[in-house]
Formats: sequence, C-alpha cells, structure tokens
Amino acid sequence: MKFVDEAFIKVVSGKGGNGIVSFRREKYIPFGGPDGGDGGDGGHVYLQADNNLNTLVDFRHSRMYRAENGAPGQSKEKTGRKGAHLYIPVPLGTQVYDQDSGEFLGELIQPQETLLVAKGGFHGLGNTRFKSSINRAPRQATPGTDGETRNLRLELKVLADVGLLGLPNAGKSTLIRAISAAKPKVADYPFTTLHPNLGIVSLDHHKSFVVADIPGIIAGAAEGAGLGLQFLRHLSRTGLLLHLVDLLPFDQSSAEENFFIIEKELQKYDDELIQKQRWLIINKLDLYQRQIQDIDARVAEFIAHINWQGPVYQISALKKQGTMALSRAIMDYLEIQQNKENQSTEEAVNTGVYDPVSGAIKT
Repeated sequence: MKFVDEAFIKVVSGKGGNGIVSFRREKYIPFGGPDGGDGGDGGHVYLQADNNLNTLVDFRHSRMYRAENGAPGQSKEKTGRKGAHLYIPVPLGTQVYDQDSGEFLGELIQPQETLLVAKGGFHGLGNTRFKSSINRAPRQATPGTDGETRNLRLELKVLADVGLLGLPNAGKSTLIRAISAAKPKVADYPFTTLHPNLGIVSLDHHKSFVVADIPGIIAGAAEGAGLGLQFLRHLSRTGLLLHLVDLLPFDQSSAEENFFIIEKELQKYDDELIQKQRWLIINKLDLYQRQIQDIDARVAEFIAHINWQGPVYQISALKKQGTMALSRAIMDYLEIQQNKENQSTEEAVNTGVYDPVSGAIKT
C-alpha cells in the first residue's frame, strides 16, 4: 500500500438538540404546568489510534467527518437522545494540528488512545427549566448550540525501533529486504525509495523489532531539497539509527564527503537527531572484496577520516553477509534500553514521582 504521511480533513461535531415548549394536558388536570424537556448534547469527534493502520491514505478519499446531532426534547419532561460520538481511526504516531490556527492538538502513540478534536454542542433547555413561583407557565426554551467545525492536518511519523539513513543507493532497501519480510523496490538509480517502508525483524520467539527504510537524504534536505525534508521527521521516532555507507559510490563521489552530507543535514534539521544512538554500517562488502585489495585498511582509513567513535559493522545486504549478527546486536541493544526504561519507571513509582494516569515522571 502506498505510504501517505500527511492528510487534511474537516470534522464537524454534532449540534445540541433544542429544548421545547410543552404543557401537560390531561383530562382531569386542567392546569398541568410546563413539561417541555431538554434536548440532547451533540456528539463529539475523536481520533482513535489503531495499530492495524500504517498509512493515512484513506483520508485522501474521505475528507469530511460529522458526528451525530442531539435530538430535541419531548413533552412529559423527556430529554432528547444524545448524539453518538464519532471515532475516526488513525495510525499510531499520528500528530494532529489545527490547519487554520496552526495549533498542535496532540498525538496518538498508544493503541486505542483517543484525542478529542471537536466538542459537541450543548443541549437546549425546555420550558420546564424556567418555571418558578412567579412564572408558572413559561413559554421560553433555548436552542442547542452548534458543534465545532475544524480543519485538521494529520501528520504521521513512522513508529519504528530502528531507522536506516544514508544517501540514495547506500543499500537501505536491500538491507530491509535482507533482514525482514518487507519487499521495497530496489534498483541502481537514485530515489528508488519514494515512501518509507516498515519491516518487522523476527529473531526468536517474542523477540522482534521494527525497522524503517527512510528515503535517501541529499544535500539541502533540511531546506526542502529532494525527499529528505518530508521524511527526516520519521527518524525522530526511532530509538537507534543505522548510517549506511557505500565506500565505492556509483557516481565516483567521495565516501567521506557523502558521510558528512548526512551528518550536516541531520544537525540542521534537528539537534536531537545528531545526539541519537547511531551505528556505522559499511555496506556492499561483496563488492569491495572484488575491487579493494585491503578492505580492512580502507575501512580503517574511512573511520579515522570521519573520526567515528561508535559501533561499526561490515555487511553485504545483497548477500546477507553479516546481517544476522547485526540484527542480533540490534535486538540486544534494544532490550538493554527497554530494561533501563522499565527500571527507571519502577524507581519512579517507588519514590512516588511517577504519575500512573499520564505515564509521566513528575518533576
């Protein structure tokens, strides 16, 4: 399915039902008094996270969403039925903005999490509400208020444990094909990947992680060049970044200069991205074995030139050489990070600084 990461929709909550003017009429009770009931509240509009969705493509076809209106009041002091709330399913990782004001309304990152985006109108009051000792036959009632109308911009950030980054043709799509069941398009020309691809890497029972293949980033991506600006945002959701490098670029460019292109674009887009845990992946090892006499010396030269201090892995995604060892190392790293988070949460609970309702650490 085509990946769509931005959509625009209009939501309208339900109008409140009107209150009515009514008087009790029974054969032996000539002065029964007012009995007009209130209307029902209008239905709210919610967005609800659905972990079965991974795209916003449905919103390209359906852009108008309206909740049910409240019913008017009835005689015998009967309140009108409330309008049904409308729940609109969206993928996990969806951020919601008011298109007109630019206000950030919230994000949905937990399954079944809901976000109120348009509140239903308040019900009108029937004439029973206005009776008093000096006004025993009120003939006034109030209408229900209108619901809210909002133009929303939905923005989806990929929820993945691992993000792949690198220049076009670094081998990101080939790697995701090698370690997961995802089958992104692969070819020997730039920008084969036009949309982010998600793959689930399963190692053992109950041991898996999600990897995201992000479209190639080029110089100027942070300013809007190429596809980079549109998809750099997805990298902020990942816990680990793998920087894939081709030591023999197809365009005869410098591998070192290509590395620094990515570094600069990450830093210009978001300082936090450059601080994320990153591993250096020297890809296309099968190619180097045929064209480079001393591979280890070339790799060492490259690492020294870029002053790399983090983990380094040499693989051939095409031949699946070293990919299993890389996958297991990733799984071990993610498990360690998860254990640290669980331990921090447990300590916060024990010390009374963890809020179980919001899931936040109190400061």
